[in-house]
Amino acid sequence: MNTLVALCAVGAERILGNEIKHLGYKLNGNAPGRVSFLGDDDALFKANLCLRTADRVYLQLAEYDALNFDDLYDGTYNIRWQDYLRKDSRVIVDKVRSYKSKLNSEHSIQGIVHKAIYSKLGDVWKMSSMPETGEESDIRVYVDENKVLILLDLSGLPLHKRGYRVDGGIAPLRETLASVLLQEMMWRRKTPLHDPFCGSGTIAIEATLYAFNVAPGFGRRFALENLSIYNAERAQQIRDEEASKIRTDVEVRITGSDIDNAAVERSKKNAEYACVMAGRALKSIGISAHIPRPDFIQSDFADLAAPYDEGLLLCNPPYGERLGDADQARELYKNIQSLWTDFNGWDIGIITSNEEFQENFGHKTSAIKKLKAGNLDTSFYIYRR
Repeated sequence: MNTLVALCAVGAERILGNEIKHLGYKLNGNAPGRVSFLGDDDALFKANLCLRTADRVYLQLAEYDALNFDDLYDGTYNIRWQDYLRKDSRVIVDKVRSYKSKLNSEHSIQGIVHKAIYSKLGDVWKMSSMPETGEESDIRVYVDENKVLILLDLSGLPLHKRGYRVDGGIAPLRETLASVLLQEMMWRRKTPLHDPFCGSGTIAIEATLYAFNVAPGFGRRFALENLSIYNAERAQQIRDEEASKIRTDVEVRITGSDIDNAAVERSKKNAEYACVMAGRALKSIGISAHIPRPDFIQSDFADLAAPYDEGLLLCNPPYGERLGDADQARELYKNIQSLWTDFNGWDIGIITSNEEFQENFGHKTSAIKKLKAGNLDTSFYIYRR
C-alpha cells in the first residue's frame, strides 16, 4: 500500500477528498491545500488520470522526525531512491515548506535533501557523479512541527494543464478550480448549465468532461512515466478501463456566451480539442462514438434570457485587473444583477477576487466559499433558488 498526497486549491480539500473516496481509496488526513490517501500501485497512475480537482499528485517516500540537519540528511539517505529513479534522472528539490520547526531555512533544507539523494544513489550505483542527462524528477519537502515529509512528484506539469486549452486568454480560470466550483454547486448532468462570461470555455468544457464521465488526464503524460516504478502495460489497461466508462448515451445542455467574439471562438476551439481527446480515448478501445460539444454564442449578458425554468448559472466574471479599472468592475457587478431576474429559478455561482462583489451585486448569498489557487485569493458566492 502506498501513501499519496494530492494538492488542491486551499479550501477545496473536502471536495478533493470526496473525489479520492469515489475512486475507492482511503483518506489519510489533510492539511491546507493537500489531502493524503492510501492507494495500491494502480493509484499512482489512476489518481493522475482521473482526479478532476487535484493540482498535483505525489508519492510519499518518507515521514520522520528531524530536529537538526543530521536527522534530515539521514532520513533522506535511508530512502531507497534507487527503486524510484533511473541512473540518468535529474533530481530537482523544487519546493520546500517549513512550519513551526527547528529546521526553518528552506534553502538549507533544499540543499541537504538534494545532497542526501545523490549520495545515496552514488553509493548504491558506485558512481562518483550522476550524469543527469535524463528526465527531471521533482521532490517536494514539507517540515511541519519537526516532522519531515519527502514527496516524489508523479504528475509533472500541474494537472490543471489537461492538454486541451490551446489559448487561455486573459487570466483564465484553472481547469481544476472550475471542477471544484461544479462540485461545490453539486451540479448534475441533467441540469442545464450556462456560463455568461465563458472566456476560454473552461467551465463549460470541464462540465462536459464530467457529464460524459471523461477522465481529465487522457490528453497528457505524467512524470510517473519517467520513473522506474512505472508500469506501462498496466497504465494502458487503466486508460482502456477508464475509456470504457465514458458515457455517450446522456443528454446534456451546456452552453456559454461572451460579449467578445474572440473569447467565443477561443472557447469553441478549446472545446473541440477536449472532445477530440475524449474521442481518441474511445477510438483506442474500438468505439467510434461522438462526444457532443458545448454550445458557445456571442452575446452581452444583458441580452440573455433563461432557456429553461431551472438550471445553473456559473461564471468567473471579469474583475478589476482584467478590466483594467476597478470602477469598471464595480459597474459590471451592479449591472449583472439583471442575471438574477433574467435567470429566475436558476441557481447561481460566481467566483471573483473582488472584495466588493457582494455589496455591488446586491443579493444575499446562500453561502460563501473561500478558495485560494496559487497566489490568488478568491471568494465563491453561491445562490440557491
